[in-house]
Amino acid sequence: MPDTTPAPFAFGASTVYRHFCLLTIATLAFWGMITPPCVAQSMIEPTGPVEKVKSGFQFTEGPASAPDGTLYFSDIPANTIVKMTPSGEFSTFTDQSRHTNGMIYSADGRLFACQMDGQIVTYDPTSKETTVVADQFEGKRFNAPNDLVLDSMGGVYFTDPLFRAPEPLPQGVQAVYYVDNAGHVSRVTEHIAAPNGVALSPDGKRLYVIPSHQAEMLVYDVLSPGKLGDQRVFCTVKQPEGKSGTGGDGMAVDVEGNLYITTNLGVQIYSPQGEYRGMVVTQEQPANVTFGGADRKTLYITARTSLYRAPMPIAGLPSQ
Repeated sequence: MPDTTPAPFAFGASTVYRHFCLLTIATLAFWGMITPPCVAQSMIEPTGPVEKVKSGFQFTEGPASAPDGTLYFSDIPANTIVKMTPSGEFSTFTDQSRHTNGMIYSADGRLFACQMDGQIVTYDPTSKETTVVADQFEGKRFNAPNDLVLDSMGGVYFTDPLFRAPEPLPQGVQAVYYVDNAGHVSRVTEHIAAPNGVALSPDGKRLYVIPSHQAEMLVYDVLSPGKLGDQRVFCTVKQPEGKSGTGGDGMAVDVEGNLYITTNLGVQIYSPQGEYRGMVVTQEQPANVTFGGADRKTLYITARTSLYRAPMPIAGLPSQ
């Protein structure tokens, strides 16, 4: 019989090199000099069941959470904004929303809203009085403001695509705009095919734009308030089987900078480096998301005729 006793140190050169690389990675990770791949690519999943909170709406959108846990969301065809208290009671905040889409609750207690009938407004949550933030650029009304995000200077970035817009488009292009705290409006991007969701990174240095008519999601460096660097591809969202070129809708960002993008497949999650980190699936196709609850770890999802929620392991950013 042949001698099957292993030879001492029976490692090939490639094996030794691989072990050396793993040891080096572990050492650098221990000292905080790098993030190992297994950490960078770890999945983010709900910590409990995805729950349908309420159904029976026409098309839900624009969820926004107040610090006390009150949630606002829009029902676009019904021309309403719905209010849900922390105890789960529903009521109509307004039935004259001018087809409000995206909303956001500001740190100073105002509810900002994209009215698809052509303007950005704020609501006083108590009196329900509205104040127009911006309704035109270069003397022409906006197409149909869709989603928005606030920066630390009190300015507003918002998308202005074609959904529910008059034809021909009043602005002639689909783009992103910025309104500073003095009310001055500037167009900050070139034409984008159906720019939809928009958000800022936790440090405010990156602006994310989610187009609906392409799989490539976009990111821009924020050079100063209302001034962006060159457009880059941030990530490419996963596609339904047999389809290509489907994009995203709304989005939210957590405190670690992960992006939660609503797509045809569900809420796809990507790291700040654009790595896929998981998906939250609902019974209906999602349109928009926000974080709420006392610890901001509840992901609220508006999806067609319903409102859903899912407990998550990472808290969301305020005002997203």
